[in-house]
Amino acid sequence: MALYRIGLTGGIGSGKSTVAQLLVAWGASVIDADALARSLTQPGGRAMPAIGQVFGSRAVQADGAMDRGYMRQQIFQDADKRRQLEQILHPLIGQAMQAAAATATGLYLVYDIPLLVESLARYRPIMDRICVVDCEETEQIARVHARSGLSVQAVTEIMSTQTSRQQRLAAADDVIFNGIGITLAMLEERVRQVHENWLQLIGQQKAQ
Repeated sequence: MALYRIGLTGGIGSGKSTVAQLLVAWGASVIDADALARSLTQPGGRAMPAIGQVFGSRAVQADGAMDRGYMRQQIFQDADKRRQLEQILHPLIGQAMQAAAATATGLYLVYDIPLLVESLARYRPIMDRICVVDCEETEQIARVHARSGLSVQAVTEIMSTQTSRQQRLAAADDVIFNGIGITLAMLEERVRQVHENWLQLIGQQKAQ
């Protein structure tokens, strides 16, 4: 039987990566879409020939990796360029995710996808549940600014390319709130409750 599939998402700075780490510690297999995208755009990455062809040599660093700062600037300024980059990366990420899923052996399979709701038509059919890590937008900005040094404007621009908090919540089967006032211990307890609920659902599915 195929593993139960959870789509995990949340806006930048929501704490989604921390949630994923907890789930791994408790026996889940996690496929990280961002990590796959990074591997595709490293020196020798499968996406780099197409990126160089479409966006030119300025998009490629001397070591052969994608110039992330340059490309971030390009896709924020031009929605067509963002779509072009997505057209290169998304099929390759999809192939890598399928390959990783075929060898996963955890209690269940978590797809950690920051832009899951933005591509809901693609992902909803292959997920048993969608879990959103939720956070106030003001807190997202404060966290990302503090950890990365990006300006508030730069963080706001990143958030503008993501779907709204309301749209993510509308797509959710499960919500883990990790906003203002939530400590790590409180977050861990909330994640554990969701994890145990999933295990119960998996048990019910196997019993049918």
